[in-house]
Amino acid sequence: MGKPTGFIEVRRAPIGHEEPRKRLRTFDEFALPAAPNHFVSQAARCMDCGVPFCQSDTGCPVDNLIPEWNDLVYRGHWREALDRLHATNNFPEMTGRVCPAPCEGACVLGIHGAPVTIKDLEKQIIDYGFEQGWVRPLPPTRETGKRVAIIGSGPAGLAAAQQLRRMGHRVQVYEREDRVGGLLMYGIPNMKLDKRYVRRRLDQLQREGVRFTTGVEVGRDITLERLREEHDAVLLCIGATKPRDLPIEGRELGGIHFAMEYLTESTKALFEDDCYMSARGRKVVVIGGGDTGTDCVGTALRQGCASLVNLELMERPPEMRAGNNPWPQWPRIFRTDYGHAEAAARFGVDPRRFAMLTKRFVGEDRVRGVEIVRVRWDHGQMQEIPDSSEIIEADQVFLAMGFIGPEDHLLGDVERDARTNVAAPRYATSQEGVFAAGDCRRGQSLVVWAIAEGRDAAEVVDQHLR
Repeated sequence: MGKPTGFIEVRRAPIGHEEPRKRLRTFDEFALPAAPNHFVSQAARCMDCGVPFCQSDTGCPVDNLIPEWNDLVYRGHWREALDRLHATNNFPEMTGRVCPAPCEGACVLGIHGAPVTIKDLEKQIIDYGFEQGWVRPLPPTRETGKRVAIIGSGPAGLAAAQQLRRMGHRVQVYEREDRVGGLLMYGIPNMKLDKRYVRRRLDQLQREGVRFTTGVEVGRDITLERLREEHDAVLLCIGATKPRDLPIEGRELGGIHFAMEYLTESTKALFEDDCYMSARGRKVVVIGGGDTGTDCVGTALRQGCASLVNLELMERPPEMRAGNNPWPQWPRIFRTDYGHAEAAARFGVDPRRFAMLTKRFVGEDRVRGVEIVRVRWDHGQMQEIPDSSEIIEADQVFLAMGFIGPEDHLLGDVERDARTNVAAPRYATSQEGVFAAGDCRRGQSLVVWAIAEGRDAAEVVDQHLR
């Protein structure tokens, strides 16, 4: 490494963000710019650790060559750093914005100190590369004549499409929404991932020869069997979009929506200026404490909700790693994400309430409240605490409790595994010439895992075609 003592001399300094009250005025991204020398000094902290756990199985799912591009940034070789970044990751501007950075959780510096700001560096390399005009379409040098249909245009589908197209295959991507991008377009709010970055990549893919068809839902508008007849291979990248429901008393009341339905409508409203689920003036309750729940919190705040509570069934995580959560595992510790900080700035209190079980929804035609009860956890067993129930006022509830697999009608006769995901141990399904990748194969996961799956599946499909 260029700076062997960098991790001793330089402190960790993540990029800054706009003050919460200010950024709530728009749906724009709120990361503040930093000078290139800031990233050079932060890259110097990469400590030549010998075994880079950051790019191992416990770190980066796409096996990013993190120490290599950190060293290149420190030396000022930004173009070479971009090449190393693109060698393993098709869309680093996406992961650099939305990934929770398991690489930083596995950084060797994190054993006794603060890890390298890997995510910030990744984002800066790709953003600088686009600014300099270094990111250009790379169409194939020869055509194979083979045709591949990809169902779904989320991160797995797009990564596979780009890889297969660059291998020389004709690639047709089918998307049921009105815009291409899947989760990247409609599942992640604009302030977290500005849609211009998604459109910029889609333009690159189109220039490389990838073809997109929107408004077509496989299983309803066109059958999987027909796609198999018209193509040499079919790749399922349909995600795990079946949401986990909460079938309790009052579930049928108006004003109760699945989180992804709400986030999709809210993002569409940025294009169409109309959102029938807007939280403006509403007393909002978000049930679920993951990334999707946080995105609902941030979206409702920007729409002008009157109040906001975020319910989490599990107990509050510890401030530091617990004994059963050693490095280099992902640190399961208490964090304050962007939406929580914004809610605290707006209403003066963290919106999260931990160890809360939702018992029923209260109301007549429309929800007016949520009855909850406190619980305690003992060796994985949940117990309700007597006389701890209460009713929270609510006239809009968003269910953000995760997903339970792909939607049934999209799969036809393709076999499932015990978790209801597509059974595809080596990406090949039970149907000849049909493959699967991403959340529909491995279950709900991260964008970076979807990219990794798309890239790996592309290799398997290419071997099949050849």
